Amino acid sequence: MASGDVAVSMLVFVSVVLLCEAARILLRSAPLANSALAVHAVEFVSTLQLCCCTHELKLLSEVGRVEPRLSLTLTYVACVVHGLTFGGALGNACGAIERACSGRLAGRCALRRVTCQIAAAGVARAVVVPRVWALGLSDLHRRHTLLGFRCVSQIRAPLPLAAAVECAGAFCVQTAVSRTLALQDKYRVHAIAAVVTTLVYAGMLMSVLMFRTVIPMLWPTSGPTPYRPLETKKGK
Repeated sequence: MASGDVAVSMLVFVSVVLLCEAARILLRSAPLANSALAVHAVEFVSTLQLCCCTHELKLLSEVGRVEPRLSLTLTYVACVVHGLTFGGALGNACGAIERACSGRLAGRCALRRVTCQIAAAGVARAVVVPRVWALGLSDLHRRHTLLGFRCVSQIRAPLPLAAAVECAGAFCVQTAVSRTLALQDKYRVHAIAAVVTTLVYAGMLMSVLMFRTVIPMLWPTSGPTPYRPLETKKGK
């Protein structure tokens, strides 16, 4: 992995965070700073930041193939940055639903926040990120553009099992979020970032374990499977 690609991805990451932070400052200083419109606008901007940065780091990790240690470091840093800059935005549907169920957020307000999150995710995926990659700022961006921004699934397990693992991870993160409310923000973001990074590391180990042991046990017979390519006999 070229260091130039990493530097460009970090530049994109920092630029997105700074632009979104500038937008949040403007929204908070505007005449409608305390209105519901400003709250939902901040939710949109923060989720847009989260999605754009996640797409860039995902590209760097999966297509750029950075080493696991750097990938985990960037995961931790990204979690800390998002936690310190969101400023009251939730950034995910689980948080909105959990607050609605616990009575800390009205149902209609939670629904509007989730709508803002979905809209921001769509804008990031369909508009912002492809246009940034199309600029060809790095070899990684140019290569991904030539491939038509094609994504390759990294799921190396049966879909129900992968969904169960994802739900378990979301439960752990949401538990950490709800159980650290008493901590100061400067300490709380690091605690949550540590949990997220640990889950990512566990996911890496589980992916290797699934690919090497569990999946062959699920499909022990010879011949092609979803995770075993068709083998040809020698001489044919």
